[in-house]
Amino acid sequence: MFMEENRPIDALNNSKGKRILLKLKNGTEISGTLKAQDLHLNMWLADVELKRSEEITKYKDMLIRGDTILYVVP
Repeated sequence: MFMEENRPIDALNNSKGKRILLKLKNGTEISGTLKAQDLHLNMWLADVELKRSEEITKYKDMLIRGDTILYVVP
């Protein structure tokens, strides 16, 4: 069976357990350890740092709705 490894969702699957960077449509930047995601790009992150302007806020866990994401850097 041929498996396609070049899809964006595969890059996210390979990033589980690793830190990723997200930028939201409202300009907020979020970095955290990817725990899980679904096909809608809803993402569950742990050890999160949320950056707005120059202010950084830390959270233990965060669920981000996929339609708010502008881009993801695995």
